[in-house]
Amino acid sequence: MRRTSEDTKAAILAAARERFASDGYERATIRAIASDAGIDPSMVMRYYGNKDGLFAAAADFDLRLPDLEAVPREAVGRTLVAHFLDRWESDEGMMILLRTGVTNEGAAERMRGIFTAQLGPLAARLGTDPVQAPVRAGLTATQVLGMALCRYVLRLPPVVAMSREEIVGWLGPTVQRYLTD
Repeated sequence: MRRTSEDTKAAILAAARERFASDGYERATIRAIASDAGIDPSMVMRYYGNKDGLFAAAADFDLRLPDLEAVPREAVGRTLVAHFLDRWESDEGMMILLRTGVTNEGAAERMRGIFTAQLGPLAARLGTDPVQAPVRAGLTATQVLGMALCRYVLRLPPVVAMSREEIVGWLGPTVQRYLTD
């Protein structure tokens, strides 16, 4: 049975996400990704051009920030921290970016762009001074990225041992302050 082009692209992206997450950007190869997807390497090149193009497609994601209109203002920080915990635990794309972003400048730039473009407007809406929005968004990113790095990549025992409620309790007020004070 032949795959459609959409099925082939989906298989390539799934294999790329797995391979980038397990091997990192530098060690992942087009040949290995193609093998994982059960296709010829030329198909990867046909759809994505090169490894950088494939990585950009595999790491393209939306933070899916929650609609905070219905959230009481004093619960914004806790809501966002809980949201990011959900995302880190369920979205392989975010883990790919995190792991690869610490060793690859292209991935780091991609992550900076995603967090700036998506957290910046949120910080501008919630803060009292829109001029401070980039700083507020950046500080918020330090908390969620730092937590994710320590919990899911470095696996620092005290952070790994924390319950979801504990993490939300510790980080929520800090994120709240960054975004709303």
